[in-house]
Amino acid sequence: MGTWGSGNFDSDTAADHLLGITGRLVSEIEEAMADDPVVLEADEYWGVAVPCNVELLSLIAEQGYVGAGVPEVAVVEGWKKKFMDVWERTIDDLEPKQEYKEDRRAELIRTFDRLTALAEREHAAQ
Repeated sequence: MGTWGSGNFDSDTAADHLLGITGRLVSEIEEAMADDPVVLEADEYWGVAVPCNVELLSLIAEQGYVGAGVPEVAVVEGWKKKFMDVWERTIDDLEPKQEYKEDRRAELIRTFDRLTALAEREHAAQ
């Protein structure tokens, strides 16, 4: 086991643990994306949980910890496209106020774009 500092994430074991956590977040997103698109609708569990997982991945990756990998850019862009296609196609069925709809759309785009930028940075360095 390698340890390179006194921080909570400064060892091989911590990196392995973090890789497991981020791996689960990615797996959940991949499973939701592979499922029937109805599970991604705004009033469904994965319609809420997928953006949460994307944001959690970003928060973790921004720390720069070893083991906090993010998917390739094309993967994140594919997630965004599929998620936003479902969202745009179905959000009006819920009759949201226009202001909420615009704010939520902007937040979802920011969320996916944030992870895309992190993926670009991480994978460009390799």
